[in-house]
Amino acid sequence: MNIKIKHSVKKTLQHLLCGAAVLSVGIMSAQAQSASNYPTKPIRLIVPVAAGGNVDLVARAVAEPLSKALGQQVIVENRPGASSLVGTMMVANAPADGYTLLAHSTTFVTAPLLLPNAGYDPLKNFVPITLTCEIPMVMVINQTALPAKNMAEVVKLAKAHPKKYAYASSGNGSTGHIAAELFSNASGVSLLHVPYKGNAQSVIDVIAGQVPIMFDQVSTAAKHIESGKLYPIAVTSIKRSSILPNIPTLDESGLKGFNDSTFNGIFAPVGTPPAIVNKLHAEISKILQTPAVIEVFKAKGVEMIASPSPAAFSDYIRNQTKIYGELVKNAGITAN
Repeated sequence: MNIKIKHSVKKTLQHLLCGAAVLSVGIMSAQAQSASNYPTKPIRLIVPVAAGGNVDLVARAVAEPLSKALGQQVIVENRPGASSLVGTMMVANAPADGYTLLAHSTTFVTAPLLLPNAGYDPLKNFVPITLTCEIPMVMVINQTALPAKNMAEVVKLAKAHPKKYAYASSGNGSTGHIAAELFSNASGVSLLHVPYKGNAQSVIDVIAGQVPIMFDQVSTAAKHIESGKLYPIAVTSIKRSSILPNIPTLDESGLKGFNDSTFNGIFAPVGTPPAIVNKLHAEISKILQTPAVIEVFKAKGVEMIASPSPAAFSDYIRNQTKIYGELVKNAGITAN
């Protein structure tokens, strides 16, 4: 009697396992078929910030040629609000079918580190598709307020007078704030942070000499450097900037290995079929390598670059999260 029962249970388990295998194959087959036909309708590319900034400009530069490559319109939608959380969460909660994508920046990584109620995890709620560009920052000073000509002189003065020299940023947790803290850690100086509500007023006050130091994107700082209103010390990328080729990097200036550029990338909701992710990666990569796109953004100091693969971009996001996470914790940086 026991033998028959065991035999019956064994057969039942076999049937269940066979059924699960068939179901799994069916799901994989359906996903493959869906990916081969993708896309069959327009794609929404959500930009979680207002129009006009680098994230928006890069998204629109990619959208038009991507529409032609895929045979379906890629529609850029600006959904700003709550420090980019409105648009970001819209994509996180969208169906994982490749028809709602996210174009975002470094804030994609820093927001969950700075905002306890951000509501998402960069790698648990999203699938990174590809990096689209990196934008170096540049350390600029008002030479009247800080009489220095290079990084060594800035460091010497700052070490001799801890907390005397201040740096401006567009707000707590901003890319300028983070770049300045990374610089302070690497050089061993102690600077005073003066956060503003936005970039415009902070630049005005540095030009006026009310605050002597600032880390700003090369794309926005270049015009003030060319006019002589701000003096450039060094750029934060490992390579020199295309629009500031005569300005050394912090790495060249003595902070070996220093590399902190803001980035833009494209993401999909977690669960998006790998075949669709790979297809998007392949097409966007081609677009980012076209001379027309490269030249347009090179003139703005934006370095167009695609990740070798979605997996490589995931590793990139993971590394950025580690670097910024340690900085936020050790420096006690908050968004308030």
